Amino acid sequence: MLEFLFTSDAIMALITLTFLEIILGIDNIVFISIAANKLPEHQRNKVTNIGLLLAMVQRIILLFFVSFLVSLKEPFYTFETSWLHIAISWQAIILFGGGLFLIYKSTSEIHEKVESPKHDEKELKGKKIKSLSQAIVQILIIDFIFSIDSILTAVGMTNGLHENHNYNLLLMIIAVVISIGIMIGFANPIRKFIDTHPSMQLLGLSFLILIGFMLITEAAHLSHTKLFGNEVGAIPKGYLYFAIAFSLFVEFLSFRVNKKNP
Repeated sequence: MLEFLFTSDAIMALITLTFLEIILGIDNIVFISIAANKLPEHQRNKVTNIGLLLAMVQRIILLFFVSFLVSLKEPFYTFETSWLHIAISWQAIILFGGGLFLIYKSTSEIHEKVESPKHDEKELKGKKIKSLSQAIVQILIIDFIFSIDSILTAVGMTNGLHENHNYNLLLMIIAVVISIGIMIGFANPIRKFIDTHPSMQLLGLSFLILIGFMLITEAAHLSHTKLFGNEVGAIPKGYLYFAIAFSLFVEFLSFRVNKKNP
């Protein structure tokens, strides 16, 4: 297992996934902070840390559940016509549904952030929180909502890296633990950086569209989908890593240029 974690594919997946988990966790940090700020000052740090730890626990539990479903590779129904062949399994359903969800969620998030960036924050600020337990319940609900796209992203980035799903699961858990640890330690600096450079979060959401499309094609490939006699192939993850790395490099150059020309 340790040998797998030190392979180039696993390291690239871990770095990329940790980065995306942090970017996806920014909204989570913002909403947890809003809930925490309704409490007395001496309780705010405690609630923020509890909220992020609960996010980690929830994501790990969901990872076990989703990974179990993804491991169910055997087809339970085969659909076949003169022009289409699909061997449907739970793995294909989860990947296909997850891909559609990521494309929908990221597109709607990008639209919302451009058109009405403070809508959800205003809605949460309007809700009353009077005690520590109420804040924790509110944070649990927020964590669950934000865990779904995080989990699907993790599955998309690691699916197929190793034939043993336990290895992929371990990689996902490590990425989640590292990202939550970084967010606990650097929540405020990360939030300020994203506020100063909102394009980073939009970039992260656009990566989800790529991952969503990759999940859909992978679902088609794993279900041996044939369209007019042509089998759908999987997209190599190296293409995804290159697209993400190139986009981040361009964004980094943009930061440098803006600093030199304020």
